[in-house]
Amino acid sequence: MDLQKPPAAHPAQQPARQSPEGCLVVAIRLPVRIVVLVLVLPVRMVWDALVVTGRFLNDTVFRPVGRALLWMARAVFVWPFVGLWRYVLVPLGRALGWLGNVFLVVSLKWFHRSVLTPLGQALVWVYTRVLTPVGQGVMWVLRGIGAVLALLGTGVFAGVAWLVRCLVVVPAVWVYARVLAPVGRAVAWLAGMVATGVGIGLYWVGRVLFVLPALALWRWVLVPVGRFLAVVGREVGQAIGHAWRVAGRISLAVGRALATLFRWIFVEPVRWVYRTVLTPVGHVVRDAVLRPVAEAARSVGRATRLALASARESARQARADFRRMLFGEPERKEAVARREPTARETRTLGSSTTALTKD
Repeated sequence: MDLQKPPAAHPAQQPARQSPEGCLVVAIRLPVRIVVLVLVLPVRMVWDALVVTGRFLNDTVFRPVGRALLWMARAVFVWPFVGLWRYVLVPLGRALGWLGNVFLVVSLKWFHRSVLTPLGQALVWVYTRVLTPVGQGVMWVLRGIGAVLALLGTGVFAGVAWLVRCLVVVPAVWVYARVLAPVGRAVAWLAGMVATGVGIGLYWVGRVLFVLPALALWRWVLVPVGRFLAVVGREVGQAIGHAWRVAGRISLAVGRALATLFRWIFVEPVRWVYRTVLTPVGHVVRDAVLRPVAEAARSVGRATRLALASARESARQARADFRRMLFGEPERKEAVARREPTARETRTLGSSTTALTKD
């Protein structure tokens, strides 16, 4: 027994005191936790078993099978299309582009330069020298006619507006100010009084028939039942969480025991067979069979690459000969004499290259 009194904790470090729990909460908690643990334990163990099985299948089956299927998909779908694009469609597209440039673009340039450009210049001249003066004359005539019509229309509009004001607007304003406005104010006042009385009556009827009974039902029935259901729901939720954690620890212990048993029964014998039997056999197969086959495959690959390089060089030379046959040899620029002296005739302090001091 410790006879020394422990030091008092700082007020800021003391844990907050929990609110006292009633007898109903304590009476509900223990049976609920026992029942929930009995129900949750099999579910948790099945869940852990499914998780372990899924991870094992993912690492040993699904991932290798997926990589193999991906490699097969590339070999069946991607690589043939890449070879078709690189060795068939790209050269064919370049050839078609060159033919289109020679037979279409050059022809269109000639048509634009020789036909469309002179035709456009002729149309511009007609527009500038013929259509523009004619349009300006027509617009001058239309402006004069519009000015005359505007003067006539202004006088007629002023007379009609004065008649409408005297015959329609002034009587309508007098009737609105002397008759309609007072009648409307009286009707609005009466309607407001009637609506206020009806509203007050409906308010008291609704309060007596609906509000007071609903308030009593909420205060004396629904609130106590809701509190009881909240306590039960909180305890059930806490019990489920506690049972899930306890079931996880039990499932972990059972899983470790089964894993240890599986290791000593199956894994260790398989490891011993792999280390003492299969590894030496694999080394022999690697040294006697796989390495010679790999060397032969590399030799075949080098020969194939050399053959493909030779074929590409032959195709390049054939294209160059075809281009020279169609367009001839390209013009070579004449070499321009350099102003600076060459390396054999460099400037020195004892020599000069100017016209005045030249030897």
